[in-house]
Amino acid sequence: MRVLLPLLRTGWGWRAWAPAAARLPPVTSTGSGPHRAMALYRTEERGQPYTPDYRLFFKNVAGDYISPFHDIPLRVDSTETLFNMVVEVPRWTNAKMEIATKEPLNPIKQDTKDGKLRYVANVFPHKGYIWNYGALPQTWEDPCRKDNSTDCCGDNDPIDVCEIGSKVLSCGEVIRVKILGILALIDQGETDWKIIAINVNDPEASKFHDIDDVKKYKPGYLEATLNWLRFYKVPEGKPENQFAFNGEFRNKAFALEVIKSTHECWKALLMKKCDGGAINCTNVQICDSPFHCTQEEARSIVELVSSSPNKESNEEDTEQVWHFLGK
Repeated sequence: MRVLLPLLRTGWGWRAWAPAAARLPPVTSTGSGPHRAMALYRTEERGQPYTPDYRLFFKNVAGDYISPFHDIPLRVDSTETLFNMVVEVPRWTNAKMEIATKEPLNPIKQDTKDGKLRYVANVFPHKGYIWNYGALPQTWEDPCRKDNSTDCCGDNDPIDVCEIGSKVLSCGEVIRVKILGILALIDQGETDWKIIAINVNDPEASKFHDIDDVKKYKPGYLEATLNWLRFYKVPEGKPENQFAFNGEFRNKAFALEVIKSTHECWKALLMKKCDGGAINCTNVQICDSPFHCTQEEARSIVELVSSSPNKESNEEDTEQVWHFLGK
């Protein structure tokens, strides 16, 4: 018989509790340094990459299916100021991979528009995304809640993260990041926050503590980030994106307040205290959530998704062109 474990509420969310005898054994370290540990999450592919049917599901260390949106904790633990990040798009790639917020268990899929797979354009001098791009789990930018600092409502997604470390990560990796700052992009009248963070295991992570350290140790990177986000939709015929605060990056303290606010919105969503619309809140860890499901039900959800390959992978089967937007 499967025992459901209650969850302890903390200032930043829910954490699973179990008596000592029922807890998993400690994770064994696999390298030097205080933050290096065995991967706590795994992924399982269904369908063929670069097709509309492709899905990347998540499992925990016990092999149980979970939602990367709802079941991966926001914070690493209650004492450190480290956060979990789900990597959706590896640096230098173009396929617009994202957590499927409207599907049960929220696998990663490639976004589509008008029935076609979406890819971001190469805008000179960049190739694809210029960071490892992803999201903070257990956060939600409520489309019905107006942000006091931007005067715009949220974009109905988990909060986005631009990870600036030196390593090119993989789609579906879950990493621990240090928060450095934040940028407020206004996308078609919606607040679309972009967290600036660095992988805690990056060789230079110890030098980065706040947004000014990015200016000091990676000069030009914030300017490139602003330009990338401003122009990346222009090749599609859309106008330049706009920003709150005249495009100025806010510091770590400001970013942490935004994260805390979006986490509170997520908690209200999971407890059905607000209208989530089409957002799918199915989860296996938040036992007092009305959207909680058993592992057997989660497995049935995954098994409904085709696992057979359709054809040979075309690896980002899109025309690779460069757009020069000089004026």
